[in-house]
Amino acid sequence: MNRLLLKNVKLCDETKCDILIKGDTIQEVSDNITDNGAQIIDGGGRLYALTGLCDMHVHFRDPGQTYKEDIITGANAAKAGGFTAVACMPNTVPPADSEEVLSYIIEKSKETGIDVIPVACVTKGMKGEALSDFDMYKRLKIKAISDDGRPVKNAELMRKALEATNENGLLVLSHCEDLDIINGGIINKGKVSSFLGVPGMDRASEDYITAREIALAMSCGSRVHICHVSTKGSVNIIRAAKSDGVRVTCETAPHYFTYTDEKLYAKDADYRMNPPLREEEDRKAIEAAVIDGTIDCIVTDHAPHTAEEKADFLKAPNGVVGLETSLGATLTKLYHTGKLSLTDIQRVMSENPRRILSLPRLEIKAGYPADITVIDTDTEWEVDPAKLNSKSKNSVFKDEKLKGRAVYTISKGKVVYSLK
Repeated sequence: MNRLLLKNVKLCDETKCDILIKGDTIQEVSDNITDNGAQIIDGGGRLYALTGLCDMHVHFRDPGQTYKEDIITGANAAKAGGFTAVACMPNTVPPADSEEVLSYIIEKSKETGIDVIPVACVTKGMKGEALSDFDMYKRLKIKAISDDGRPVKNAELMRKALEATNENGLLVLSHCEDLDIINGGIINKGKVSSFLGVPGMDRASEDYITAREIALAMSCGSRVHICHVSTKGSVNIIRAAKSDGVRVTCETAPHYFTYTDEKLYAKDADYRMNPPLREEEDRKAIEAAVIDGTIDCIVTDHAPHTAEEKADFLKAPNGVVGLETSLGATLTKLYHTGKLSLTDIQRVMSENPRRILSLPRLEIKAGYPADITVIDTDTEWEVDPAKLNSKSKNSVFKDEKLKGRAVYTISKGKVVYSLK
């Protein structure tokens, strides 16, 4: 049985301790633990041990588009970012709505050393015409469903899906976008899109479907999770719904509380994603909602595309990679500015996503699973896309200087990533 001893580390609340791991379980957390046979990682009194990070919104492009990413390379990027669990969206080729595709993802994920959780389609083929086989999903122990990238257009079909989740325990993750309102837009609709003379994506598209999903969830008393929130309007809608007791949770990504659409003046498609970077009032609203708890999770929406695909600003697909920069960007923007504590960051990047996905709870206490992210909050580094583990290099944080990152990722009691 492997034994691992973390010496001289700190927990989120600044408690200094040693952590002894045996097999895949935390054996002891106390001062001055000795174990002569254990592999030792010395935190030097400055490294922090957080419960393993969880990203509940990634795209690994496997099966079907493995030239962009695959389950192994995506998991390698996740481990380098400090993640011990990720949830993969179903817009693969073919979509993840069959036992064959879902079983393939589940089996290949066993090679990664971390938990790669498949999200399945709400509707067959993500076509929005008929609900998928939810009984089969339950048999495969699927946690969540989504037609990410192709929002369920028919409200009654979405209502039926939400209603069914009260019985089968699935969670609907909704990509809130009305494609008729979008109407070919490629960046946020506003002064930047007008200046560049390109079609814009009106924020009403997101706000309208956010409100719709909440109304539908209210009607049948179900849970619903709103993906990648980017607008002030959606934040206000979700905050009001939560105050009324609606069972709604939501997420955002670091680029939405870091950047605005002014990045698009450069006509660089690496700053194009869906939903798009918005305006300063939206950025401030997203940041405030993370701080006050309205937004439950920070995710990446890790969406790999090749350099060739991203070369044409007007025709490039939307999406950016983010697994290896998410923690660093969050520490830089929110921790080092005093807006969030490490306890807060652990909550939005580990505890809440695991709770929302009904995954086993993690704590750094004896008897809990040994999934731990060891971070150095003070190390400064520059994002070099060429050094990313992902096959694709379309990073929205390219060339940025960040402060803080994961230095060890421990999954199931084993060191699956080491910065050194």
